[in-house]
Amino acid sequence: MRFADELKSAVTPRAALLVIGVLALQLLFIASYVGALHNPKPRDVPFGVVAPGAAAEQTADKLKKLPGDPLDPRVLKDEAAARHQIMNRDIDGALLVDPRGTTDTLLVASGGGTALSGVLSTLTTDIDAAQKRTVNTVDVAPASNQDFDGLSSFYLVVGWCVGGYLCASILAISAGSRASNVPRAVIRLGTMALYAIVGGLGGAIIIGPILGALPGSVLGLWGLGALVIFGVGAVTLALQALTGIVGIGLAVLLVVIGGNPSAGGAFPLPMLPPFWEAIGPWLQPGAGTWVARSIAYFDGNSITRPLLVLSAWAVLGVVVTLALSARRRTTYNSGNLDLSGTNYSSGSSRFG
Repeated sequence: MRFADELKSAVTPRAALLVIGVLALQLLFIASYVGALHNPKPRDVPFGVVAPGAAAEQTADKLKKLPGDPLDPRVLKDEAAARHQIMNRDIDGALLVDPRGTTDTLLVASGGGTALSGVLSTLTTDIDAAQKRTVNTVDVAPASNQDFDGLSSFYLVVGWCVGGYLCASILAISAGSRASNVPRAVIRLGTMALYAIVGGLGGAIIIGPILGALPGSVLGLWGLGALVIFGVGAVTLALQALTGIVGIGLAVLLVVIGGNPSAGGAFPLPMLPPFWEAIGPWLQPGAGTWVARSIAYFDGNSITRPLLVLSAWAVLGVVVTLALSARRRTTYNSGNLDLSGTNYSSGSSRFG
């Protein structure tokens, strides 16, 4: 056989298309991660200002006019209000101005991301230094000393996401990318649910009691992990039901290429470029990372919307998987002749 014939036999058109798809995913991976993370800058960071009288509005106006719009300042009535909004994750920091002295106080929350709290500290220190003032930084929700750069929540959620789409991919590879009927689709979804329960508990125990990387409720993290894993797995099953084996690549595109760099892990959302900042809260890694940090450092506050996002992905995956499995079964049945009246015996048929 000639080499050209060998090549044609070895590399089918379908294989060539899959290779091209993998190349596209590789390039998108590079573009997404580098695009999101290569030049982080604070932009419109929600920021509180507390000062007596007219000094509050004057300070807020001054911060609003900083080059590059790093802050989105709003005047708050007192320190208690600033602390409350930080713990509720409405703002990322606050400056308490003391016109009677030369030292102001900066409130930050490194549990929400040490990169952002560090930027806020540097920014306010430089501003006050220009006015011959100093800043004392107070960490309202400090990251654990075992949680370097506040990244443990992000890595935990990434691990859960990886487990979700890998489990769904294995189910597809081992028994066909599309479930042949609704009962088999239910079995796959049930398997995903059991895997999610075990995987969520394992991750919560490892990151909490075993490594001590995150404080907070183990039960809360367990529930979050089960929801993240099942949601990612269900969506992967749905994409496979829709497109076959290509669905695995689409899941990687959605979760890994789109979701991970926009999750606010290495750099919180206000430090990401607009596109990634916009999509991050609506994808599983971003929503999961936000909830994990809230459970660990913010008394479980401000988790309703991200939990609804994660639940919506799970419901969407289940509905699409079941609907396409039912449609496939119906199509298959309608495409076959009704041979119920045929009696097969020794290779011959008798119509009665």
